[in-house]
Amino acid sequence: MVGSYLDRIEKQQRIARVRESAGGPLLLTSHESIAWYLEGVRTHVSLAGPPVLAVRADVDGDTLYVADNEADRLIAEELLPEDAERVVRVPWWIPPAAAAEPAIAETEVGAALRAARAGMLPAEVGRYRLIAGETAEALTEALTVVHPAQTERETASAVSAALAARGIDPLVVLVAGSERSGFRHPLPTSGRLGDRAMVVVCGRRHGLIANATRWIGESVDDEPILAVEHAFFEASMPGRRLDDAFAAGCAAYGRAGFDADEWQRHHQGGPTGYAGRDPRATASTADLLVENQAFAWNPTAPGVKIEDTVLRTAEGWEVLTIDDRWPSVEYEGMLRPATRPYA
Repeated sequence: MVGSYLDRIEKQQRIARVRESAGGPLLLTSHESIAWYLEGVRTHVSLAGPPVLAVRADVDGDTLYVADNEADRLIAEELLPEDAERVVRVPWWIPPAAAAEPAIAETEVGAALRAARAGMLPAEVGRYRLIAGETAEALTEALTVVHPAQTERETASAVSAALAARGIDPLVVLVAGSERSGFRHPLPTSGRLGDRAMVVVCGRRHGLIANATRWIGESVDDEPILAVEHAFFEASMPGRRLDDAFAAGCAAYGRAGFDADEWQRHHQGGPTGYAGRDPRATASTADLLVENQAFAWNPTAPGVKIEDTVLRTAEGWEVLTIDDRWPSVEYEGMLRPATRPYA
């Protein structure tokens, strides 16, 4: 059990406000909402499957509907004692969400739930620092020893093993060797890394997802893509709207020397935390940005991309996916990852 009672009380108050505004009990059914609300419990067995529990939040308290074959493990290892006392066991052949109905579905209050999750609380910030730092360490460990003749799949295997050894689920591991650098989501192949390669990871522990991109091999001029990323950072201030931050970052491509429409060729990232992007920023995501919110902007153009998990605090930006052993450059007061030469 890694949860914090103080954080949980605040989350219950936030959910109560959403519930009262919606006019009825809420049914939490997504990995991101349940893991956030229950202080980082593992909601899955299969990474590709639905959660093994659902939460019905009502005026008289929370009820956890849990698949019977998962209940003992969750009670013994993951749930806070107060939550363990409110478990209803559901036969494995009945979806927990179905047993918890009727209630207001997440889809009806999606924006309000994102707003409830956005401002991170002290205990979860502490957990996020740990997982993000260890994700960065795993990348350093795996990529320090790679070589140009190594395959993308061998590289992905080493990265995945380094993450798994730290208790981090490798949700996404992408690798692009020099011959595939034009692909924005390069699923690993048997191709070689070659002169320059990109590795992208999304790793999850305690429900929180750390996102990072690293380059190995030959260096290129990163200043233009750093300028675009900085534009996203400058615009992602508490009190502003996400669509405005998105527009400001996209507008920077042309100023940095890229095609002005480069932003249309790949998503640009956005807030992160219990979902890889929560939500993915677009021109129609009008979420209000808040203090202690995490972001993973990922501006990209042919042959270049930059991405880290960062936290906007009252003092400024804090890079969470950081490892001092990885080479870095300072850009506008922030340490940003540089290309690591082959050993």
